Amino acid sequence: MKRTGRGGAAPETAQYRQRIETPLGAVTLVSDGEALCRLTFDAAEPAGETVKLPVFDETRRWLQTYFSGRDPITAPKLSLSGTPFQQRVWREIQRIPFGKTESYAALAARLGTSARAIGRAAGQNPVLLIVPCHRVVGKNGALTGYAGGQERKRALLANERGGAGIRMHGSECINKPGANMGQPV
Repeated sequence: MKRTGRGGAAPETAQYRQRIETPLGAVTLVSDGEALCRLTFDAAEPAGETVKLPVFDETRRWLQTYFSGRDPITAPKLSLSGTPFQQRVWREIQRIPFGKTESYAALAARLGTSARAIGRAAGQNPVLLIVPCHRVVGKNGALTGYAGGQERKRALLANERGGAGIRMHGSECINKPGANMGQPV
């Protein structure tokens, strides 16, 4: 877990980071000390001071449950920064059930906007996986953009539909019962 500031000055809100390994690669968690603010796939090692936070432990448990092929049900506390429109889209995406998908067009119709606007907002999702933008698909179920990459999107959807757990092997995603997730790195 890391604390970061800008230009050596203390930030308005302290940010703590932790990098952990998952079956689909390293993720970086960012917290304000109380809630999870970001979860991104990222191979870069975050720099800074290491601290222990309950929200990171909760997130790790959530990820372990998720990658074992089960619905984690209760998400860690989130603090998402975005426009009011983005917030609406992210709340709607969180309503898509585990193992299901919904099209950009269906979300757009429900929110009274365009599929393109839904795609832009989904692309700004700060908490991948927990705000499951990977469940948003194109027409006829086509896999379209995902900040974590198409390969990961395909693997995440397969994990939810098959419930077998997943792990990475080289650059190929493989379903594997009982796949394990690593500890902080």
